[in-house]
This record gives sequence, structure tokens and C-alpha cells, in this order.
Amino acid sequence: MNRIKTPIEGFIIRYADEKDAKLILSFITSLAIYEHMEDQVTATEEKLIQSLFKEKRAEVIIGEEHGVPVCFALFYHNYSTFLGKANLFLEDLYVNENKRGLGYGKMMLSCLASIAIERNCSRLDWWCLDWNQPSIDFYKSLGANHLKEWNIFRAQHESLKSLSLYIKK
Repeated sequence: MNRIKTPIEGFIIRYADEKDAKLILSFITSLAIYEHMEDQVTATEEKLIQSLFKEKRAEVIIGEEHGVPVCFALFYHNYSTFLGKANLFLEDLYVNENKRGLGYGKMMLSCLASIAIERNCSRLDWWCLDWNQPSIDFYKSLGANHLKEWNIFRAQHESLKSLSLYIKK
């Protein structure tokens, strides 16, 4: 499944490879700007090559309109203890602002759903910022469930280091 033809004329989806590191970083940067988080991007082309293509920690698909990249999705497997199996987690999906509303985001999610089914996954999960109402509405229109009862927690930077020290005492 290297190149996936979609029902949208001229729009294909393909798996990224190492030569796409600069492109992936540009999509990540564009997403961070959209989310007002550009100061948090520390990814580099070298880090992406190492983690995505050498260590294979995640995968990326790229959507192209007549050969021009216009969107990307980065995903990886997570695990459900209740289901006893791996599933897919969509870390980021970004469609260039001038290409939104053309169905590309829907095709990217459809592709991810197909990948999940091919890999015997039961779920495709992702997060969405609470202020991003256009995306929330879009996801709901596709039949996705908004899991309001879950809260996301994160340990990072100093709190991650502090947490790690409990085992060393």
C-alpha cells in the first residue's frame, strides 16, 4: 500500500520515507503555528529521520494533490488492555489551510481507518484541542465519539525527571 488512490480526482495518499523528513517537519511547524504552540517544536529533520525511519517509532502518510503534498498524518500503535490488542493512535493530522473543505482530511482519516482494519485493530484514537470547534465538528460528522469523560495527563520536562526519581530512592 505505497500509493493509495482516493475517490477525489488527483488526490493520492502515500507513505512517507526518509527523504520526506524536511516536508514532515514543515507540516509539524505549520500545525504548531495553527495551534499557537510553535515555541514548543524542538523536532529537527535529524530527529525525525532517527525516530520515524530508523527506530520506526511512528509512521506518516502524506496526501498529495496532483503530486503536491497538501496534508500529512502521523500515527503509531497503542495498546488496549481491555481489548487485549494493539490499535492505532493518530498523533497529528494537518491539512494546509488553503486546502481545507475539499475532503482531504476525510480521505486521510479513511485511509487510517483502513490501515487499522488491515492490521486487525479495533480502534483509531486521537486528541483534539478543546478550542478547535471546526475540527470537533468535523470529527463528529464522521461518526467519531467525543470521550468527554477522559482527562489527559502529562509528565514532561522537570516533572518527568522528578517522577523518575521515586524508583531510585
